[in-house]
Amino acid sequence: MDLVADVLEISGVRGTIGARMEASGTWSVPVADCTTAVLHVVTAGSAWLGLGDSWLELAAGDVVLMPAGPPHVLGSAPGAGGPAVDPAVVAQAFEAGEVIRFGEQPARTRVLTIRYDCDHTVHTQILGTLPEVVHIRGDQGEAGFDDTVRMLGRELSHPRLAGRAVLNSLVDVLLVQLVRAWLPTRAGHRGTWLGVLGDPLVHSAMEHLHAEPARQWTTATLASALDVSRATLSRRFAAATGQSPAAYLTQWRMDLAAVRLSKTWDPVEAVAVAVGYQSVPAFSRAFARSHGATPGRYRAARRDDGRRSVSIP
Repeated sequence: MDLVADVLEISGVRGTIGARMEASGTWSVPVADCTTAVLHVVTAGSAWLGLGDSWLELAAGDVVLMPAGPPHVLGSAPGAGGPAVDPAVVAQAFEAGEVIRFGEQPARTRVLTIRYDCDHTVHTQILGTLPEVVHIRGDQGEAGFDDTVRMLGRELSHPRLAGRAVLNSLVDVLLVQLVRAWLPTRAGHRGTWLGVLGDPLVHSAMEHLHAEPARQWTTATLASALDVSRATLSRRFAAATGQSPAAYLTQWRMDLAAVRLSKTWDPVEAVAVAVGYQSVPAFSRAFARSHGATPGRYRAARRDDGRRSVSIP
């Protein structure tokens, strides 16, 4: 079982193409008011990223992800000036995937921005467990990482049939490859969901919970399935993830239920059974504690949000 794929799917992480920068000479772009995770891909040339008082040099093939989307600057050099850029123009370019061009000469630097968003009502997340800045050099990624970056560059430089479909697939692949490349280099994710990847016992325990979320698991039965003591499982699970097995199972069940309520018209009774509750009142109480609304009210609110997000010409 692929736990990372499970969590990315249940949390609804999806990438969309944002602004593209094509620049020569001296240039600078302020990026502010981001409400999503932001990822920059340098497909040609080089650039500098300024975050607070620190600057990070980016070379061709580099990828940098900022999960919280903090205000930052992209430019040709630390503190570079350049033509004034209207923040509204930048915001529009990021929203619509438009090109921002600098300089009269042919572009020496090309930077693609990708925005990643997720279902923020889901509690089991990966993006939120990552550090403020994740920088993967072009020569640091796993096999295929640089190929994906080059494919993105080619699709943008030479648009072809069904190009948007190709790009949408590539940006999702790129996020997975970035996480793959980053994880082996960092040990500071214990106490978060990513901690499960560093402990084989906890990884196996979570596989059991994900495979059969409706089973009436207890810490004792889960420990028995893994052939370890209850005390060992409790200690290692909490150390790796920051939660007890029971707390994580409840969270995962409620996230599964939330997605099912949002995407189907299955009766609440069926949703409750699917996540291990034979009593609808008990399920409703647990769901309300987790998501702040009863299953029926949650479903109605999500359906209303979906209707409001559809623009009718």
